[in-house]
Amino acid sequence: MNHAQRTALGRALRLLGEHGEALTGDTPDAKLHEVKADLKRALDLLEDSVTTAAPSTRCPEHPGGPVDENAHDLCLLCETRRRAARRAEYNGAAPLPRSADHPVSSRYGVREDRPQPQQRWLPELWNGQAWQLCGTPRRDRREAELYLAAARRGPRPAMAYRLVHEFTDYEVLRVWGTPVRVDIEPMGNL
Repeated sequence: MNHAQRTALGRALRLLGEHGEALTGDTPDAKLHEVKADLKRALDLLEDSVTTAAPSTRCPEHPGGPVDENAHDLCLLCETRRRAARRAEYNGAAPLPRSADHPVSSRYGVREDRPQPQQRWLPELWNGQAWQLCGTPRRDRREAELYLAAARRGPRPAMAYRLVHEFTDYEVLRVWGTPVRVDIEPMGNL
């Protein structure tokens, strides 16, 4: 319903409200025909503004979904979900379909199938206060060293770079340059 339709429908319904307040036991037929015409006009405006079919259920999630007469909200989809939850409450959760020769496959694998943590090489730069990651961690050491070589030749190289090997622990493999702590306050924090 757009703004114009909403405005016109509101005006027509307010007019009907005024007619309803003015009705008495001795209202003339001419006035009743005027009320009937205004009522038809309001129904036509309402018909034009409604764009979808009437909801078949009282479910806010599935208003046009399939109907289950036994459900309190008439929604078959929600009632099926509720019935499954009640069944699981009484019977316990459904067992996972798993056999020895056909285990359930997962994109991530099961705990026993997971490999040890993978090794990565972390390129870091000295920002004057601390070491910080300066690029994407690499899976290949040579690629990480080439990345740092390109960073050192770049337009604004850092004071120092280092390559850190990450496996289950961190180990500094190589350092380029000398990291010197720089006071961030001008004039030496006087």
